Amino acid sequence: MAAHAKNHDYHLVNPSPWPALGGLAAFVIAIGGIFWMRDVTPWVFFVGLVLVLYTMYGWWADVIREGNAGDHTPVVQMHHRYGMILFIVSEIMFFVAWFWAYFDGFFRVDDIEQFARVAATGGVWPPVGIEVFNPWHLPIFNTLILLTSGTTITWAHHALLHNDREGLKWGLVLTVALGALFTVVQAIEYASAGFSFSGNIYGATFFMATGFHGFHVLVGTIFLIVCLLRAMAGQFDAKNHLGFEFAAWYWHFVDVVWLFLFASVYVWGSWGFAFHH
Repeated sequence: MAAHAKNHDYHLVNPSPWPALGGLAAFVIAIGGIFWMRDVTPWVFFVGLVLVLYTMYGWWADVIREGNAGDHTPVVQMHHRYGMILFIVSEIMFFVAWFWAYFDGFFRVDDIEQFARVAATGGVWPPVGIEVFNPWHLPIFNTLILLTSGTTITWAHHALLHNDREGLKWGLVLTVALGALFTVVQAIEYASAGFSFSGNIYGATFFMATGFHGFHVLVGTIFLIVCLLRAMAGQFDAKNHLGFEFAAWYWHFVDVVWLFLFASVYVWGSWGFAFHH
């Protein structure tokens, strides 16, 4: 037994089914998505979705149990932070692709070499016939919601660092409520859109950029709900709260991306620029 005694600060995980099941789930959901788009059957996609959600729940529950058991030493926590930073960087590059597509349409809308684009848009941006959103209506309201949520999650973080349990809980409750409100307002905005995803480059780039951001808000809200449940169970203290810290990082990332979306897509994009050579 002594030969197997732990004499290092690293955490060697036990054999786990989650990587294999996660790969299988991703394969099933991808095949199911193709089937659904080709009008074959939607049920394969939902089987894959259930498998993905089950994998997420099981895997992250194991990580939480490992943390509560003391396996997340300072060295392990440092590496977890590196991993979360790299994940957020990868998410930033993910959004760079949507911004790139949007600004490619914006700045090259009257490129004579892109004659099909000129014919489709009328050589102006937003394209002819597109009724854009008023940025000072629902979009500015959602901006205020997210900015406020950034202050409430920061309040919760400071409360945690000072062992203020009530401040932590109420800060998380308010942040979750604001995240849910953002999603509701975005759904109302989409329902009133004067353009669709298909048929025009503006709609495709708009809904891809704002829609994926909305998905990230939904994921972040679920992340915060889990943190709220863990906070109510007393699993966080001033020194051990890595899960909460990552949720706060993720939420601030979502806030910053929205500010760029609001400024470039809603405000700047609504001014109706036309670029001419």
